Amino acid sequence: MAGPLDGVLVADFSRVLAGPLCTVNLADLGATVVKVERPGTGDDTRAWGPPWSSSGSTYFESVNRSKLSVTFDLRTPADRALALELASRADVLVENHRPGALKRLGLGYEQVQAVNPGIIYCSIPGHHLLLDPRFRRRRRRRTARVRLRGASDGRAHEHHRRT
Repeated sequence: MAGPLDGVLVADFSRVLAGPLCTVNLADLGATVVKVERPGTGDDTRAWGPPWSSSGSTYFESVNRSKLSVTFDLRTPADRALALELASRADVLVENHRPGALKRLGLGYEQVQAVNPGIIYCSIPGHHLLLDPRFRRRRRRRTARVRLRGASDGRAHEHHRRT
């Protein structure tokens, strides 16, 4: 059964958290999502675990299911040209790199819009959160929960109280 976004092509230049969650929702609604990854290591979240499944990081699998994947080294002119070709055919482009990073690579909104005037360009910058003290507090709480769950090898985490 086709979804409401059947026939929509999404160029997914996102990585880590918000971007992949956005694009997996588009894929779940029927869009064809092409995830762009680095050659070799791929998306950073391929290494996030535990938990792990037989094929890799369950986090990566959960936010990248139903997507196609390509690897482009955006530092090389040939792969940047391929990435721009993908963007020229896409209905939607989603990215969440540091502000200005894709522009420096020739894939900013103005550059993509020049070859694809109808593009919907979604930029989700979240790196400012790293400087936000509220984000750091949430991260510490999450780390505390991991300590309560135990070590990745199944052993209980030893927590020593200061006396």
